[in-house]
Amino acid sequence: MLIAKMNSGKDDDGMRSEEGTGGVDELWPAPTAAAAIEARVALPGSKSLTGRELLLSALAEGPGTLRAPLHSRDSALMIDALRALGTGIEELPGGGEFGGDLRITPAEELTGSTSIGCGLAGTVMRFVPPVAALALGPVAFDGDPYARKRPMRPLLDALRALGADIADEGRGALPFTVHGRGSLQGGRVEIDASLSSQFVSALLLAGPRFDEGVHVVHTGDRLPSVPHIEMTLAALRARGVDATSPAPGEWRVAPGPIAARDETIEPDLSNAAPFLAAAVAAGGRVTIPNWPAETTQVGDSLRALLPEFGAEVALTPAGELTVSGSGSVRGVRLHVPEAGELAPTLVGLAAIAALGGEASEITGIGHIRHHETDRIAALVAEIRALGGDAEELPDGIAIRPAQLTGGRWGSYADHRMATTGALVGLRVPGVEVEDIASTSKTLPQFPALWHRMLGIAPPQDPSAQDPAAPIGGSIQIPGLIGGSGLTGGAGEGFGLA
Repeated sequence: MLIAKMNSGKDDDGMRSEEGTGGVDELWPAPTAAAAIEARVALPGSKSLTGRELLLSALAEGPGTLRAPLHSRDSALMIDALRALGTGIEELPGGGEFGGDLRITPAEELTGSTSIGCGLAGTVMRFVPPVAALALGPVAFDGDPYARKRPMRPLLDALRALGADIADEGRGALPFTVHGRGSLQGGRVEIDASLSSQFVSALLLAGPRFDEGVHVVHTGDRLPSVPHIEMTLAALRARGVDATSPAPGEWRVAPGPIAARDETIEPDLSNAAPFLAAAVAAGGRVTIPNWPAETTQVGDSLRALLPEFGAEVALTPAGELTVSGSGSVRGVRLHVPEAGELAPTLVGLAAIAALGGEASEITGIGHIRHHETDRIAALVAEIRALGGDAEELPDGIAIRPAQLTGGRWGSYADHRMATTGALVGLRVPGVEVEDIASTSKTLPQFPALWHRMLGIAPPQDPSAQDPAAPIGGSIQIPGLIGGSGLTGGAGEGFGLA
């Protein structure tokens, strides 16, 4: 059984990290749906794609532009990290609904002798160290207190095997220092990526710049989130890199140039999960525009998963995805090793199904114990705190029929825990979510968009932007581009057990 320490909410455990703008005791009253929902919700760019394309643009042969990227704390931390290594990144004027496009100019030579703050961003703490190994000089990495508990040892050991000089005093975790020498030999390396597919993606993304490229061989019994590795390979190939998977659990990236490219980022389909699930929970219809016909994003599996709860799903040729529900939610038995980032939303729907006497079991998600918090422990704790009947399984969660009552829902500095509390609150009056501003990690506009979806005015507090205000106003998020806040607005396949 995988065990991870839950981000418990104590000050020294980094519950809030730095995402929110207020204290952990600030509570956001989750609105209850008074009627069936009829809404169209546009969303900003994919976190996963934005992070990968930022890094590849920084390693490319020439300048490139990312159109419609995500502007959030995670993407800002990636931007700050790449800038610290010498990359030029400029936000272009005349931005769209959720912020401006980004112009990236690679450094002639990556420079070290700097420090990088990772926050709670797994993409920064894992994707950037291989790049730092290509820089000249030491690069010190650290993050929010809870980030020091997130697994890093497999990646650090793999980088050492490829020729990197890394000092971590034996911790196998943050903080650590990469002593860059301007190049990395690369070659074949074995790694156990059972705890995170990001270990593999990190090596592949920087692999074209290694002297011998990289040949990664996974040695563990399981590998979560394989679609994220496929996303990495697709992004590399789109830039002319020879990137292949010659056998299951094995990947090769040849040394060579990374083509400069102008790229339009798809909407974040995982961020669509709570909005689409709202139609299932409360009844009605929610439409997400610009849904790609083909994508490597894990969130696309919602089209197959939500019907298991009783939803109807339709995707038009114009790219509008609509989920319809009756408000009657079915229990499920799902095995979803590839869709761990969707698990909190699925568990939230299962808790709502339990209100109607339906039991559920969601498995294949043991690896989410090592995300922003131990999500399995956190979800079980919060459902029980509201009177529910939930149980931790070795690889998932069981939810049995029970009635829920209102109360405090902990966020654990975890954006997906916060949005799950909002989802449960649609059917359970009186749910109050701690630190709703933790959603700024991937969707700063979440409170405003949630209220707008329901057609109601938000409470007047610092965590919620007025949804009636034009999207394009200023939302202050610590650590975003230029340090001045954000301008913008409102395992091997998932299976059905």
